[in-house]
Amino acid sequence: MLRRLAVCMVGLAALVACSADANEAKIRQLLQGKFPTMKVESVTKAPFAGLYEVVLDGEIVYTDEKVEYFFGGNIFDIRTLPPRNLTEDANNRLVVHVLAGAQDMAIKRVKGNGNRTLYTFEDPNCGYCKQLNQELAKVDDVTIYTFLTPILSQNSIDKSRAVWCAGDRAKAWEDLMLRAALPESGSNCVAPIERSIALMKRFGVRGTPALFLANGRHIGGFIPADQIERALNSATAK
Repeated sequence: MLRRLAVCMVGLAALVACSADANEAKIRQLLQGKFPTMKVESVTKAPFAGLYEVVLDGEIVYTDEKVEYFFGGNIFDIRTLPPRNLTEDANNRLVVHVLAGAQDMAIKRVKGNGNRTLYTFEDPNCGYCKQLNQELAKVDDVTIYTFLTPILSQNSIDKSRAVWCAGDRAKAWEDLMLRAALPESGSNCVAPIERSIALMKRFGVRGTPALFLANGRHIGGFIPADQIERALNSATAK
């Protein structure tokens, strides 16, 4: 009897999962038809009745199961104190997923044990980016992924390409930002500059520097070392 009941429960769970998948696939199809020039990246059921969370061209929005209504903005769970911003949580998870998948586009620097993680978007001619690197030199036990986003000038693009094509990218970047020493490009390689700029814009960032933590939180632009330390520790706190 108990075995039959367990089998039935497993079957019911699978049926519910299949039904949810079918609904999400249908909503994705309907949305793509209504917004043909935009990319429907994901559709998942929201944690309350009747709504679905959609990632549309990198932005989190919501729709009903019939795709008759559509809205953006933040949704809060007011059952908790303080209220929890569910949209912000979802957006941070999305940022984490995207950044983790884009690490091959970034210059990687490991300091100390490298246990903490920081993502930066920087232009080599950005004054605040140079000041930021002076502050980062004071921070230990962190892995820094730097996306080259030369948005200021053609000279910024040339410097970014020279750094990316250097034999030791991490050293070349620090030599440039801390010592104003431009590396000699050893090869004519392809730098992921356009993709890095597109990634920055996807996150709504329009200037450099921009800093993101391992939990997806954007902590702004230039900040001093002590604030970076506190932010890194907050991201790894249990």
